[in-house]
Amino acid sequence: MQMGALSFLDREHTVAEPGFSRWMVPPAALCIHLCIGQAYALSVFNLPMTKLIGITQSAPDDWKLTDLGWIFSIAIVFLGLSAAVFGRWVEEGGPRRAMFTAGLCWGGGFLVSALGVYSHNLWLIYFGYGVLGGCGLGLGYISPVSTLIKWFPDRPGMATGMAIMGFGGGAFIASPLSVWLMQRFSTSTHVGVAEAFVALGIIYFCFMMVGAAIVRVPAPGWKPEGYTPPAVAQKLITKNDVYVYDAIKTPQFWLIWWVLCLNVTAGIGVLGQASAMSQEMFPGHVTAVAAAGFVGLLSLFNMLGRFFWASTSDIIGRKNTYFCFFVLGTLLYILVPWTGSIGSVALFVLCFVVIMSMYGGGFATVPAYLKDMFGIRYVGAIHGVLLTAWSAAGVFGPVLVNYIRQYQIDHGVPKAQAYNTTMYIMAGLLVIGLICNAMIKAVHERYHMKADDPRAHDAVADAATGSPRPLGARA
Repeated sequence: MQMGALSFLDREHTVAEPGFSRWMVPPAALCIHLCIGQAYALSVFNLPMTKLIGITQSAPDDWKLTDLGWIFSIAIVFLGLSAAVFGRWVEEGGPRRAMFTAGLCWGGGFLVSALGVYSHNLWLIYFGYGVLGGCGLGLGYISPVSTLIKWFPDRPGMATGMAIMGFGGGAFIASPLSVWLMQRFSTSTHVGVAEAFVALGIIYFCFMMVGAAIVRVPAPGWKPEGYTPPAVAQKLITKNDVYVYDAIKTPQFWLIWWVLCLNVTAGIGVLGQASAMSQEMFPGHVTAVAAAGFVGLLSLFNMLGRFFWASTSDIIGRKNTYFCFFVLGTLLYILVPWTGSIGSVALFVLCFVVIMSMYGGGFATVPAYLKDMFGIRYVGAIHGVLLTAWSAAGVFGPVLVNYIRQYQIDHGVPKAQAYNTTMYIMAGLLVIGLICNAMIKAVHERYHMKADDPRAHDAVADAATGSPRPLGARA
């Protein structure tokens, strides 16, 4: 047990008292995910940050959009890296310590970025929002996952879907709030980006501390009233645990890694270019205002899909849910060029809102998929390592969409048709994902932790007292 001013962060101080409602845990998780979901709204700062010197238009010394685009990419890379490196630390130390640290990193990242804007030092913003904020993203994203699954063993998909839905919906709050803050602080000689960053850093830190304060882990032996665990493990739902570093040695882990990576690659590139794509595929029919509304609609379905598909996976199974993603997604991507050729904006929008719902659903369903395959003990740490697939997809997706589009245009293809090849490539990626998902089967028993395994007494295990044992120490 740790003593001192920060001892309230220790796992033993987060064990729920009798009578605590498990329905308090999803709001705690939402306090974190709604805040870090601001990452999807970062683009609202891009144009203002190209006019920090010129104010009304870009000056020669102002930053270019291509340079600013790296802020988001760096943040997503560090999201995956921090989740992978600190996943086991999060699992062992408990959700409150992880949420508290995430709040410090996320809020601090905004403050450092504000200093970068004020001093016009882009590298400070790369470090502040990209590195420090990215670490806050990773720690915050995985911090409530295993706790939610332990509180909702009867509905793990729904539970993680509720929380991760917040990450998809955070942009709905962040986008108008950021615009309002910039307007509030801007003058005729000053763009209010730095002050908006400071305000957001403080606001998000406070809300994330609320989540850290109310989160709890279940007491030893707790289970929902009326819930009886299955006596026999189902075909793809194990009753055994797999140690985190053994899990990454299994083919199942890497198959799920590619399942997530390919599903995200197909969606994230489109999400980043949705506005331009809709205007270029339907010139004269889709205005800039309508395109902005289209982006908002995609964000809404990204959010709703996380809850819908994750909850559906509790009924039809995780493997079947991803089967739906890949089969339906392949058909929709093939259909998109046809919607452009016939000039049907409505059908184009319908295709992409369904695609975005499955993009979000893939994020929300994968923690329960990992729990089914590797058990509940180290699911948070395993999920952290798996999120490197998101980092990879954050590079693959935009590169595929942007560079293939530019190649097409450079070779004389009209802008309205420049995305056709990309859509067919995305469909092909989803076919590969379908094959990977079909190959997933139960983890071989040689990877299961045995009762006498010394790792069974890692810090996570000693729930009776909440006191961590040294890693590898025997009971």
